[in-house]
Amino acid sequence: MLSIEFVKLVLSAIIIASPLAWWIMHKWLENFAYRIEMQWWMFVLAGALAVFIALITVSSQAIRAAITKPVDSLRDE
Repeated sequence: MLSIEFVKLVLSAIIIASPLAWWIMHKWLENFAYRIEMQWWMFVLAGALAVFIALITVSSQAIRAAITKPVDSLRDE
């Protein structure tokens, strides 16, 4: 449940950032003598990598919280 919320946030960030990144890169790359075009798969790959990193981070934190003993955390507080 927690990871779904993070994936939603990451996907909304990708949707917002991808057109902006494409426009900035297009403007920057048109100044070079040898021009290349940004392909759609580059943005999909970057988005998939961001979602993968978010899932690994959330999963590792959830596993770490599940493994710790509640008594130890209550003693520290």
